[in-house]
Parts: sequence; C-alpha cells; structure tokens
Amino acid sequence: MNEWTPICHIDDIPVLGSRRVARPQGLDVAVFRNDKDEVFALLDRCPHKGGPLSQGIVFGTSVACPLHNWTIGLCTGQAAAPDEGCTPRFEVKLNEGQVFLKAAELASHATDLTRPLAGPPRRTACA
Repeated sequence: MNEWTPICHIDDIPVLGSRRVARPQGLDVAVFRNDKDEVFALLDRCPHKGGPLSQGIVFGTSVACPLHNWTIGLCTGQAAAPDEGCTPRFEVKLNEGQVFLKAAELASHATDLTRPLAGPPRRTACA
C-alpha cells in the first residue's frame, strides 16, 4: 500500500475553508486551507461538543468551531485557552499542488471517536 493517499488538488479546497474526507471507518477528516495556501488536517470533530470543524471559519492557523466558537489550532488540534481539549491531527503533504494524507492514519487514527448524540436523554422504565 502507498504511504500517502492523494486527496485533492489544493485549488479544490476553498481559501479559508475546508474539504471533508470520508473514511470507511470513523469520522471524516477535515482538510483546511488558509490564506497562505498552507494545508492542515484534523478529525472533523470539535473536542468540546463534537461540532463539525469543517463548517468553521479558518483564520491564520486556527479554525473557529461553528457551534460554540471554540478556537482550535490547525497545527496541533489543541483548543486555545481558556478552553481545554484536543482533536486528533493528521499528517498532510503538499506536492506540486496535490494534497496527500498518510494512508495508515486514514485507516486507523482516531477511528473509535464518535460525535455526541443530540436530543434528550433516554428514559428507562422503572421496575
């Protein structure tokens, strides 16, 4: 198997935006592009409440979660203080405009993480 998986061309990712990469197992990976054409990849899940980071606003080397405006560092996946938490980061490579993600990470990295379920808690009958 190849070490790197081609994802898209850098021009397929909007400037200050993202593109989601579906995986056979686990949550999607969000691939971000900033205004300097730097590319980053994080699990598409905010560490706070599981918001889709791919729908956030990119600024510099950070993304703002669309749910509660947490700032997540694109280089590290770390939430900016005073918030605490981290989302998994994926290695990304840019070669002649082509964006690549590490194949082994796509297949196995953070595949056990899920998004929180929305809605009221389930009630169980009393015995």
